[in-house]
Amino acid sequence: MINEPFKTVLIDDEPPAIQRLLELTAQYPSVFDIVGTASGANEAILLINERKPDLIFLDIQMPVMTGFEMLKKLERIPLIIFCTAYDHYSLEAFETNSIDYLMKPVKPERLSQTVEKLGRLKNEFSSDKILKVLENISLLAPRKPMTSITIRNGDKMVFVKLDDVAYFKADEKYVSLFTNNGKEMITDQTLAQLEEKLPDNFLRVQRSVLLNKNYVEEVQAYFNCRYIMVLNDREQTRITTGRSFQGQIKNWLNI
Repeated sequence: MINEPFKTVLIDDEPPAIQRLLELTAQYPSVFDIVGTASGANEAILLINERKPDLIFLDIQMPVMTGFEMLKKLERIPLIIFCTAYDHYSLEAFETNSIDYLMKPVKPERLSQTVEKLGRLKNEFSSDKILKVLENISLLAPRKPMTSITIRNGDKMVFVKLDDVAYFKADEKYVSLFTNNGKEMITDQTLAQLEEKLPDNFLRVQRSVLLNKNYVEEVQAYFNCRYIMVLNDREQTRITTGRSFQGQIKNWLNI
């Protein structure tokens, strides 16, 4: 039996999924006390370590770091309700190891079953048991391709689709992204971090620039084995490549 609400954090890289969970859990104010939401693993780790929730709703497939990988980095593992698109048989282990899961899109009647189960889960909870289960089933979680990037704008979070990003450029103090319509936004990630997790259509062409290959309209030869990339964004941006990146550029151009 639940005596007081579970301090709860919602984690999903898709804003509509977060919104749906907010609406569904709001129907159980005596069960869920939402103390925060996160759109990615790194943000979630900081939030969980700070707020120390009793319970988290966790998307398994996230870019950069899967839900399973994220759990291994926590100082303390709370109760977990996984939200996933996996079939029932792939997740039978969750049922027998004090972990629950919800299939996406989450249905109200399924959440009601979770609410009934929570009292028992709290009594049987074991961090060591959860980590052991995760070791056994982590291979079931393919990495989800990154499709958007989160930009902080004051107290707000703005989600920018990667399809709309023409290129990223590093300055001395920060990294900016430039959209196809010429809008500039500052990200708190380095180019090295972005290069590691961005999809294959983004290419490092010089020390300070990562560009979206889908926006390259023309490639012009330049001196010292370099090139000028002409983009078809609103500004018709021209980017001169760096010599140390000519190998990967030639590989992309098949020359």
